Amino acid sequence: MAYHHLALAAKDMKATHEFYEGIMGFELVKVEVAPIMSGGWGKHFFYRMDGDDSRFIAFWELHDGPGADEYIFDLNKAAKLPPATNHYSFAVGSEEEFAEWREKWRSAGLKVFEIDHNWCKSIYTQDPNGNAVEFCLTTGEFTPADRARALAALEETEFNPSPPPAMMKMWEPA
Repeated sequence: MAYHHLALAAKDMKATHEFYEGIMGFELVKVEVAPIMSGGWGKHFFYRMDGDDSRFIAFWELHDGPGADEYIFDLNKAAKLPPATNHYSFAVGSEEEFAEWREKWRSAGLKVFEIDHNWCKSIYTQDPNGNAVEFCLTTGEFTPADRARALAALEETEFNPSPPPAMMKMWEPA
């Protein structure tokens, strides 16, 4: 089962639009303007991903809500978690596409963190709301041993680390 959309609140909708349409290439296709149940009103912007009319990322621009001056838009800050714990990841299908996204982000003036997890490769940056955004390329296959390790980890109570990443690098903006 796939998801239809992921909805997040935006601190600055114009900057969010510039990032998701201008850099990520997601097309703004719809807005719903409606009252918010807890008070105030909002604009709910939907961005189509990859031309697919059943896959979206959406953002709320909130207005006049109670306590609006105290809203926290970074998912991890709001939850008091380490940076990038909560994040969203988009798939890429090839090494070429992976490298293209890394360079596109760098050309847009963004820092990019790259890591080879030994079974997938990831690049991360931040959106204008402070949220971590990832592109991921699966590079390995899952084995019965991988599943057995994952199942065992459900019961573990002490630190039992995975093998270290094959590579980690911080890329500065181009």
